[in-house]
Amino acid sequence: MRRTRTVASTENASDPAPGRPSSRPPSLQEPTEPTGPLPPKSDQQGAQPRTPTGAEPGREPSTTAQQGEFLTTSQGARLRDTDHSLKAGRRGPVLLQDHHLREKITHFDHERIPERVVHARGAAAHGVFEGYGTAEPVCRAGFLAKGVRTEVFTRFSTVVGSRGSMDTARDTRGFATKFYTEEGTFDLVGNNIPVFFIQDGMKFPDVVHAAKPHPDREIPQAQSAHDTFWDFVSLHTEAQHHTLWFMGDRGIPRSFRMMEGFGVHTFRLSNSDGETSLAKLHWKPALGVHSLTWEEAQLLGGADPDFHRRDLADAIESGAYPSWELGIQVFPDNAEQSFEGIDLLDPTKFVPEELAPVQPVGRLTLDRNPRNYFAETEQVAFNPGHLVPGIDVTDDPLLQVRLFSYVDTQLTRLGGPNFAQLPINRAHAPINDMLRDGYGQQGDHSGVAPYQPNSLDGGCPFLAGEMDGALEDLPVVVPESVKERALSATFEDHFSQARLFWRSMTPVERDHIVDAYSFELAKCYEATIRERQLQSLANIDGELCARVAAALGMTAPERTIPAEDGTDGAPVTSAPLSQLGARWPTDGRTIGIVVDPDGDNSALLALHDAVVAASMTPIVIAPRGGEVAGVPVGRTFGTAASAELDALLLAGNPLTAPDARPSVDPTAGAPSSGEVEPRVGTLIDDCWRHAKAMGAWGEGRTALAARTAPGGAGLVAGEDGRAVLSEIRTLLESHRVWERFPADA
Repeated sequence: MRRTRTVASTENASDPAPGRPSSRPPSLQEPTEPTGPLPPKSDQQGAQPRTPTGAEPGREPSTTAQQGEFLTTSQGARLRDTDHSLKAGRRGPVLLQDHHLREKITHFDHERIPERVVHARGAAAHGVFEGYGTAEPVCRAGFLAKGVRTEVFTRFSTVVGSRGSMDTARDTRGFATKFYTEEGTFDLVGNNIPVFFIQDGMKFPDVVHAAKPHPDREIPQAQSAHDTFWDFVSLHTEAQHHTLWFMGDRGIPRSFRMMEGFGVHTFRLSNSDGETSLAKLHWKPALGVHSLTWEEAQLLGGADPDFHRRDLADAIESGAYPSWELGIQVFPDNAEQSFEGIDLLDPTKFVPEELAPVQPVGRLTLDRNPRNYFAETEQVAFNPGHLVPGIDVTDDPLLQVRLFSYVDTQLTRLGGPNFAQLPINRAHAPINDMLRDGYGQQGDHSGVAPYQPNSLDGGCPFLAGEMDGALEDLPVVVPESVKERALSATFEDHFSQARLFWRSMTPVERDHIVDAYSFELAKCYEATIRERQLQSLANIDGELCARVAAALGMTAPERTIPAEDGTDGAPVTSAPLSQLGARWPTDGRTIGIVVDPDGDNSALLALHDAVVAASMTPIVIAPRGGEVAGVPVGRTFGTAASAELDALLLAGNPLTAPDARPSVDPTAGAPSSGEVEPRVGTLIDDCWRHAKAMGAWGEGRTALAARTAPGGAGLVAGEDGRAVLSEIRTLLESHRVWERFPADA
């Protein structure tokens, strides 16, 4: 029944005529006093808040998980059958009206979003960042203040390979962190190498197309050892510096937890007084920087292509939370935007720490694994343009293009402009953006005036003033110039910093670089490309070029540029560039323990607990699965591999297991004297070759002595496991037993 309404006078505000656009009459003048959003009109009510799975919203994480004990449609209707489509008779055609079939298949057809063009294969974790307060003199960003704790989400990734490629490919690694600050989201999107292949973002499609698999065969996957990559970098010589970095050990990191991170670009910081500085941002891992050997990377690519993501998740689950210190290199904000002859806008250059020390400003700790890979790790959307007050961009020509490219990419990859509303991307600060509608809109907006200025919504939202913590585009003077497609002459030096990197390597690291170039260039079909790349190596360093040329059976060319370095005041070497020479915590290291189930294992449980107490992970290796002395067996002789271990302990010398087939078992190697179980012998041999520390006691000493030279570096023989473990842990502080690598240089 329709209600009869009495016509009221226009002065009766309690009973207005229908059609009023806002819940409060507008003022005559444009509002100037900030107020919060107006409430809806009394006849309006938005959708009742529910989680995506139909539960009442709450703080418990389970409110967004599946609800109830029955299978339902996406609308909550319970289903009696999800095995058979609806047909016109048992042998008839499927009916279009089968709404459950269409919903189920449609969703399946669209389960996968397009993978990232680069950084497709990633792993991530949640954590917290705590500021030290030491950045206050140069940066007013609130999350850097002393004691401020900020939730973060960090994603690590390879660059070139697809989502299905292996973790341990030789490649640059992405290191991207989303800070959910109270002032808005800040994304620090960088790599584990401080320089990049290109100086101008215009070349980004070129370098990626060159590094990706050949388009006619889609091979090789996740590798740079092919013609198109070396064709590009040998012609576009600004890529030589970055290439040298990942031809070194940093191209195959041991773990995401043992990886440096770099913001790559120079940023402009401002403090509370409005003073500006230029800065580069660095992540320094608490566990030090450590890498795999090439052979380990290859073995893991087949045996455990998920090695890095497994390592990260397992470390967090076991409580060995990885952490990094965020540090900044600070430079004067001068008109040239350069420091000690180094152009700070050139992303192919870095500033040696001897010239500008890295000053710690906070600590990142990753302490929670994602619940759902797709919802979080895959759907997270980073953007170097996500900034907070106190941090601004510079005119770095690569960074400038990234500011456009990241948003443009997300529009396609995440299906529209509302990707910021996906749970993993939602800011932890109030949002009133006046953006409306579009694909994937999850907000239920109120008000009628999503425009500025307005009076119908009481003027809300207002623009923030100077005292309201507004994000500021810093007023930087732009010199009068001419529109042109060019770069500064200061970008023309492509070799001096690559030379600095090479000279800073230890003999062992140089050997690994030579081996990497020799392998990669040998994979190139065209001899012309190899010759051209050798010319670039000659311009970097004559020794490097000569050794690679010798491995390829080619003649080393002469340098074609002056021998002097191209930057004034640069050091000849820089110690922080080498991964060797320091000692680091052993948290999260994996210790293999070979046992004989028929021997004396009375102390095995105590040893196992001692490894755990030292924040390391023990893996018992036995002839068969099950338990030994109450300790679960983690690997059998057939599944254990040196590449997944950081050290090996031999608690016994088991007899040849019943399933051993030395003549055909691929893990057993050549026939042995019979003193050691064949696969255990191969494990010892591999650990020796991969420079792993090894220790033994009791009967285990027999096995160790049978496969290693007496007095060899990194070998510990003792009377009991606890004493041996103590010495092994000390050896692990150096990551490897580097003395075992004979230097060819």
